[in-house]
Amino acid sequence: MMKEIACKLLVIGAGPGGYVCAIRAGQLGIDTVIVEFGKPGGTCLNVGCIPSKALIHAAEEFEKISHMASGKSLLGISIAAPSIDLEATIAWKDGIVSRLNSGVVGLLKKAGVKTVHGWAKFRDGKTVEVQTETGMQVVRAEMVVIATGSAPVELPFLPFGGAVISSTEALGLSEVPERLAVVGGGYIGLELGIAFAKLGAKVSVVEALPRVLAQYDAELTRPVVKRLTELGIEVLVNAKAKGLSSKGDALLVETGNGRNGKIAADRILVTVGRKPVVEDWGLEQIDLDMAGKFIRIDDQCRTSMRGIFAIGDVTGEPMLAHRAMAQGEMVAEIVAGHKRSWDKRSIPAICFTDPELVTAGLSPEEAKRIGGEIKVGMFPFAANGRAMTKLGEDGFVRVVARADNHLVLGIQAVGQGVSELSTAFGLALEMGARLEDIAGTIHAHPTQGEGFQEAGLKALGHALHV
Repeated sequence: MMKEIACKLLVIGAGPGGYVCAIRAGQLGIDTVIVEFGKPGGTCLNVGCIPSKALIHAAEEFEKISHMASGKSLLGISIAAPSIDLEATIAWKDGIVSRLNSGVVGLLKKAGVKTVHGWAKFRDGKTVEVQTETGMQVVRAEMVVIATGSAPVELPFLPFGGAVISSTEALGLSEVPERLAVVGGGYIGLELGIAFAKLGAKVSVVEALPRVLAQYDAELTRPVVKRLTELGIEVLVNAKAKGLSSKGDALLVETGNGRNGKIAADRILVTVGRKPVVEDWGLEQIDLDMAGKFIRIDDQCRTSMRGIFAIGDVTGEPMLAHRAMAQGEMVAEIVAGHKRSWDKRSIPAICFTDPELVTAGLSPEEAKRIGGEIKVGMFPFAANGRAMTKLGEDGFVRVVARADNHLVLGIQAVGQGVSELSTAFGLALEMGARLEDIAGTIHAHPTQGEGFQEAGLKALGHALHV
């Protein structure tokens, strides 16, 4: 039986962008329906950001204890060798995901949003059909937000299945693989590769480019590369994965000099990027303008079709949950008649490797290309008291500013726990801070955040502690 409902706003996809858009629209009194095939929270909450950070934290704790058991701990703590029950760890991770899922469901209800569970397909620009468990549901809407997200890219010669896994399956393994080959040395591959190495796997990373984490500058990634060596992770750069061995127990590779080799592996984790989900939901029925494989949007997230917006990963880089959330909130307010547009100076990006990486705004190279003469201030954590007490002396904070008026253009950091500094970095850029603003703000002592102030002082030519 076909049922019909009408609403003012239809949101397709309940990932970070979609559910935030629907909640904000509901708060603003807009009659809103959200359609989701899986669990609310999307990739980020279910098989991405949240579960991976849980696994990374468990791996960090295990490695810390293992180090204490090795008799090499500088803290004077010694204990017996630990063991890990990965199934129990995964159950703990699933518990966190479940609590957050329930939270999103509760927030949507509280905002008065109607949720339809199923797969939406466009019939035309204002109508979708949703195949639900109880039959076909037709939703007619005045306005539609496409928030269908992204999915892992599959390599044709290494299709997912069996030993070949994506990040989704890696976050659900019941035991630590003895040997793990990671194809792709970007942030997802290295975050998970480092975590499994800490849990006891023998990890090899295969990267086609001349260096890993190629989207960051080499100075920033140096402490991470050093740590990979310390953890015994084998890194092959300028190397191409070619497929699975005939027995299915090894990854075939072609190294930089054109030689063929193989890496023995119980599991092969393919992390060569993500692609927008633009298939199977009727994109051909509405004929939107595309920007490459992504949906083209303007600075209000409007597509080429009137009344249809698109947000999040389906609209292109950077594919980050917090970008999708900010776009979702903005679109809800535009639908409610508020004056809003996308004018963000900074979308901070974090790589949860060991040590962590944070970038906000422009790198020194980008700033030189765009703005000409710059000042750069860098402060090493080796000169920071709090970093010393946490055994986290590797890394630094770096501030990039215009030479003429000292406007801060970019801030980067690498070090233990620097992900939490991203908030300060984003705020400084968004508020148009100058070097004098950062240098003149009293930073609490002893904290790693003092490195931010010191980097500002260094760029002005009068650092105090280095």
